[in-house]
Amino acid sequence: MEKLNHKAQTRQRILNEAAVVMRECGTEGIGVAALMKRAGLTHGGFYAHFASREALVEAVIEQMFVDSTQRFAEYTRISDPTQRLHQLIDNYLSEHHRDTPGEGCPMPALVSEMAHLPLEARRLFSARRAGLRQRLVDTLNELNHPQAEAAATSMLAEMVGTVALARACPDEAEAREMLAVSRQSVKQRAGLESA
Repeated sequence: MEKLNHKAQTRQRILNEAAVVMRECGTEGIGVAALMKRAGLTHGGFYAHFASREALVEAVIEQMFVDSTQRFAEYTRISDPTQRLHQLIDNYLSEHHRDTPGEGCPMPALVSEMAHLPLEARRLFSARRAGLRQRLVDTLNELNHPQAEAAATSMLAEMVGTVALARACPDEAEAREMLAVSRQSVKQRAGLESA
């Protein structure tokens, strides 16, 4: 039992390190030897936990969405849907989220790479994206939004795109402006603020 527990803990340590690297550097940033060294393990031990690099990428995508769900859990527990949506939008489109890709939502970090990954990784990413979208739909339905499905789709796309663009922008003032304009736009689309 202890050996199994140690193996599970070691696998989780590899996943945690890989999740940070993948958010910061993308899927190509994960080299097996460097990752294992970063986790304080030997290169040869990798295959005791993952059948291949592709299997690692899929497991890391899953782990990143689990981490993201946990980080945003405090907002999903807010009972008032208006306050919940305000908090989610404000925090997702914040400078802190932009500046901490190693901790944030995996979508802005990985969306541009997904088309180039194996089908199973794309399916997993798509399923987790759909889950996040559905949480937006559910909240918008609580607010009696007349077009919850369409609004959730465009809100999520804008939020993910804005964070990705703000991270890529070399001009700090312009990046802050992107986030601010998008916060207002997304809130208007959600029916939280008038145009």
